[in-house]
Amino acid sequence: MHSLIDDFADHVFHNPVGPCLSLYQPTHRSHPDKGQDGIRFGNLVKAAEALWRERYPGQDPEPVMANLRKLGEERNFWNHTLDGLAVLASPTLFRVYRLQRPVTELAIVADSFHIKPLLRIVQSADRYQVLAINRHTAKLFVGNRDALDPFEAGDDFPATLQAVLGEDPLRGRPAVWSRGASASAAGVRDGQVEKGSLVDADTEQFFRAVDRAVAEQFSRPSRLPLMLAALPEHQSMFRKLSHNAFLLPQGIDTHADAMSLETLRERAWQVMEPRYLERLAGLVDMFHAARARWLANDDIAQVARSAVSGRVSTLLVEADRQVFGRMDTSDGAVEFAGAGERDADLLDDIAEVVLSNGGQVVVVPGPRMPTTTGLAAIYRF
Repeated sequence: MHSLIDDFADHVFHNPVGPCLSLYQPTHRSHPDKGQDGIRFGNLVKAAEALWRERYPGQDPEPVMANLRKLGEERNFWNHTLDGLAVLASPTLFRVYRLQRPVTELAIVADSFHIKPLLRIVQSADRYQVLAINRHTAKLFVGNRDALDPFEAGDDFPATLQAVLGEDPLRGRPAVWSRGASASAAGVRDGQVEKGSLVDADTEQFFRAVDRAVAEQFSRPSRLPLMLAALPEHQSMFRKLSHNAFLLPQGIDTHADAMSLETLRERAWQVMEPRYLERLAGLVDMFHAARARWLANDDIAQVARSAVSGRVSTLLVEADRQVFGRMDTSDGAVEFAGAGERDADLLDDIAEVVLSNGGQVVVVPGPRMPTTTGLAAIYRF
C-alpha cells in the first residue's frame, strides 16, 4: 500500500500518461455493510471501462482493467477496508489508498487524475500521528478526530529492537566484566556491569533509530504533529534524545498495547483537540490581521488570480464545500458554473495551484471559517 503523503510530496500525479482512471467509493469497517464494498467496486470498474471505451476508443483498456479486476477479487483487501477508498490507475501508474474519511462514489476517466478528494484529506487540520513505543517494539498510527488506524511504515522502518541490534542484542548477553574502583562504588562485584545498564544502552540505541526514522520518513514529509504513547519511564528517555521538531510536549503515558484502538483514539484526541482549536483560531486571527493590511481576500475570482501569480502563502478552504466552475491555470481567470451544472470544483483547483507554488492549504470546518465564500487567502505580498 502506497503512502498518500509521500505520493503528494513526490508529485507522482503530475504529468501522467493517460488515460487516467480515478475511482472513489465509501467503504465500511464492519459487517454486514462491508460485504457489499467489493461488489460496488466491481460496478465502478465496469462504469470506468465503459467511459474509457467511449472517450478513448483507440486505446486498449484491458491492461489497466485487469489490475482493477484483480484488486476486486482480493478478499483479504476487502476484509480490511476503512471508511473510504481511492484507486488511481493508468497505463504507467496504479495506486490504492484506504481512507479514514468517506468519499462520494465516483468514476472518472480523463487525461489527468482527479485528486481533489485526496487533497482535502491530506490538508485537513485535524490530522496527527501517534508513535507507540516500548523497549522492544515501535508502531505508528495516523488519525483524525474520528478515526485512528495503524500506519504501514514499510520494511526499512526499525519496528523492533532486534531489527536495530541484530540477532544478539546486549540485553541477551551475560554481564560483562571490567576492573576498577567504579564497580565497587556502584555496589557490584569487582568489575561486574549490571545487566540493567546494558538493557538501557540497548533501549537508547533503539529509541535513537526510531526517532531518526520517524522524523525523516514521516514527520518532515507530512508535517503532522506527533504524540508519544509510552510508559512514563520510556517517555522520559525518548524525549531526552529525540530531535523531532513535530513531537508534542504532551503524550499518552500508557503503551498502546494496554488499550483498545478506540480508547487510544480518544486519548490521542484529548491531547490533539486543544492544539487543533488553537491552530484554527490562530489562522483565523492571522487572516483578519492580514485583511486589515489589504493582504488577505475571500473573493474567489481574485484569489484565483493571486494563486496563479504566487501571492498566496496560506489558503483556508471550507470542508465539504464546493463551488463549481472552470479555472484557467495560465492566468487564474474563472468561469462560474450555471445553476444545476457540476463542473470542476474551483476551491480544489485553487488549492492545487497554491500548493504547487509552495503555499500552505488548510481545510477548515465550515463553522470555524472566517468567511462565507468557501475560502480565505492570506497573501505573501
